[in-house]
Amino acid sequence: MDKKDLRPTEVFGIFEEICQVPRPSKREEKIIAYLKAFGARHQLETRVDEAGNVLISKPATPGMEGRKTVVLQAHIDMVCEKNKEVEHDFLTDPIETWIDGEWLRARGTTLGADNGIGVAAALAVLASGEIVHGPLECLFTVDEETGLTGAFALQSGFMNGDVLLNLDSEDEGEIFIGCAGGCRTNATFCYTPVEVPQGYFCFSVEVGGLTGGHSGDDINKGRANANKVLGRFLLQAAEKYDLYLCDISGGNLHNAIPREARAVCAIPMSDKENVRIDLNLFAADVEAEYSVTEPNMRFVLQSADFVPQAIDRDTAMRLLKAIHAVANGVFAMSQDIPGLVETSSNLASVKMTEDCQIVIGSSQRSSTLSSRKDMAETVKAAFELAGATVDVGDGYPGWKPNPKSALLQVAVESYERLYGVSPKVKAIHAGLECGLFLEKYPSLDMISFGPTLRGVHSPDERMHIPSVERWWRHLIDVLKHI
Repeated sequence: MDKKDLRPTEVFGIFEEICQVPRPSKREEKIIAYLKAFGARHQLETRVDEAGNVLISKPATPGMEGRKTVVLQAHIDMVCEKNKEVEHDFLTDPIETWIDGEWLRARGTTLGADNGIGVAAALAVLASGEIVHGPLECLFTVDEETGLTGAFALQSGFMNGDVLLNLDSEDEGEIFIGCAGGCRTNATFCYTPVEVPQGYFCFSVEVGGLTGGHSGDDINKGRANANKVLGRFLLQAAEKYDLYLCDISGGNLHNAIPREARAVCAIPMSDKENVRIDLNLFAADVEAEYSVTEPNMRFVLQSADFVPQAIDRDTAMRLLKAIHAVANGVFAMSQDIPGLVETSSNLASVKMTEDCQIVIGSSQRSSTLSSRKDMAETVKAAFELAGATVDVGDGYPGWKPNPKSALLQVAVESYERLYGVSPKVKAIHAGLECGLFLEKYPSLDMISFGPTLRGVHSPDERMHIPSVERWWRHLIDVLKHI
């Protein structure tokens, strides 16, 4: 299949244009300029607020002027993750897409279909002279992936819609009517540099090849967390050998399950071969534990150049014990919606700074505010017991499901009419901007739906091509019948 044969052509054509525009979170100036130019080219009213959110308005098609104003909403930033061996600058380089059977992928990077396909669909509606709809507003928000700052900054009165279609879901045939709220927790360890004895063997140890994924949508899929796996091995080694921890890092984004982690250590030269044997035995155990979910897991131990300084022993042990002990994964399942994760935590990143600090970032999610706060406090307590200073962010609200939504009824009837089956109506453990919209616009009726995406927030991100056309047909039918 050639890219020019992808259907719907209007949506995939615009998506390919978007892939040429760099749009990392917090660096959306180029995609904002693209949207402004798009609005001007189609002679549509275009506004940009102080945060960078863009609103493009389009009048109703003839005969639809009396319908409710509909907001199509998508976020314009993307998660920027790449495989270690790939050279790619997300600030300047386009995303290179390719077709893999029924899937659209990127070469070694995230695809940005989250949420570029939502942006493309909204723009395709704006550009069309044939789609029937009432008064239309398309809201494009910034920085959804790293802080929801666009949605937080949205002011009352910027848009005037009565109903909102969020185009940021990842399973065609499913309509979402609720989502989890979340917050971030950062723990900081301060250490004193100490000298590594001369003649010690320095080595790097790396955990890689993990599946990773979205820290909300994929947290219940039994995938390994690279920070937890590496910390587990390092703690065993530190309790067995005279080990100096010289460097440690893992993960990147708070909303991605970490796929890679690495450390540099030093041990007596006499233990050089023993630690290699220990890693082989450890790897065999862990690979067996994750044989289904992590078929590509790899462990690499290599000799490293001598490192003269390390983290002081006391801090290193407290750090490794905290990484080992802190909660990670699913904490509780919903008692109201079968199969829905209620509360979870993700040990997202471990970073050393130049000012002798190690910062551990984690994120907590829950559809219940009190449980989210309790999860954050649980993580905070573990790190504080280990001597770290901990900061818990304010977080963002969840979106309480409304199964009696009039918009939901329209969307369900539309899907049944088109495809002869009922869509699944669900809530999602991932965070959506909808909860924040309700704070500013409490009368909004909302749903979220989208095509099928897999591997989001990782270089394995891919979009199911046939699902895009089914979702597109559903979207334009819903617009017709609101």
